[in-house]
Amino acid sequence: MSLYDSVRDLSLTIEEYDLEVRSLDVSSGFTRKTTTIRLTGTGDEGLGEDVTYEATEHDAQLARGPVLPLTGEWTIESFSQHLETQPLFENAPERPVYVDYRRWGFESAGLDLALRQNGMTLGQAVGRELRPLTYVVSMRLGEAPTLDRIQSWLALYPGLRFKLDATSDWTDELVAELRALGCVDSIDFKGHYTGTVVDQGADPALYRRVIDGLPGIWLEDPAIDDGTRPILEEVSQRVTWDAIIHSVEDIEALPWPPKTVNVKPSRFGSIQRLFAAYDYCEEQGIGAYGGGQFELGVGRGHIQYLAALFHPDTPNDVAPGGFNMPEPAAGLPPSPLTVTPRETGFFAL
Repeated sequence: MSLYDSVRDLSLTIEEYDLEVRSLDVSSGFTRKTTTIRLTGTGDEGLGEDVTYEATEHDAQLARGPVLPLTGEWTIESFSQHLETQPLFENAPERPVYVDYRRWGFESAGLDLALRQNGMTLGQAVGRELRPLTYVVSMRLGEAPTLDRIQSWLALYPGLRFKLDATSDWTDELVAELRALGCVDSIDFKGHYTGTVVDQGADPALYRRVIDGLPGIWLEDPAIDDGTRPILEEVSQRVTWDAIIHSVEDIEALPWPPKTVNVKPSRFGSIQRLFAAYDYCEEQGIGAYGGGQFELGVGRGHIQYLAALFHPDTPNDVAPGGFNMPEPAAGLPPSPLTVTPRETGFFAL
């Protein structure tokens, strides 16, 4: 039986829903907004988080209010099929991927509510137990890159591991310092983003510097062109992918058979596509690790729960939210993280 078969027929009763926008100023130029989606029915509630990046889209959704026709008797399968036909945005969003981000918010809320109404946890539904969750902390090293932030975090958490965004201004000296620290599990080249503040084009010199200077680490989302392909082919077993993975078909279409991929729930949009990817990776012997979208609320609990069920021992980019703050703070739970589920439902913070 597939993973999705274990939840597709769960009954789901929705009587109403409401929306709440969360906001956090994370830097001088970026305010992160997300929307908590709350579905209610039969005295229970289910929560999800819409992680669309455009702040105005959250304001617009809140202004529209809970206008989607979601009330009624559903199964997980019929609710998902219904969402696929709904105008989740008033107008077409700037980035098509936002539709999947918002759909995941509603689908994860529906799964949470259905599990609670049926008196079980997600782990019980899919027949898996939660295990201690290994995580890494994702960050950039600044426009004039230094190791200052990493060293500040390591002073508080000596065993912390990192996933770092590489940029063309990295030097040989910086890479050598990172190697000496020995705390990096993966490098994100951001090679498949366009029109964002984190775009990083194909850079053969940067790729060679990182590949040679940090042996053995994962190399995520490189851009492939005539200049980078020969470099990457030499280390194709270290190359992994994130931004372009939205379905099993995307994994099958990768330029090299992957050893591992980033299975980021919100990128898949639907529970069915996400669970199909878990099944496919297991069947093909492909490793997986989890990732997030700077969740501010319940969504972070969801990605931690899923990682603790399906790939707890890999470099999951699902660290507690305190690690996203500009300044290091003490008192955060160390890795491996114990994920404690509620008595029923899909774990929520």
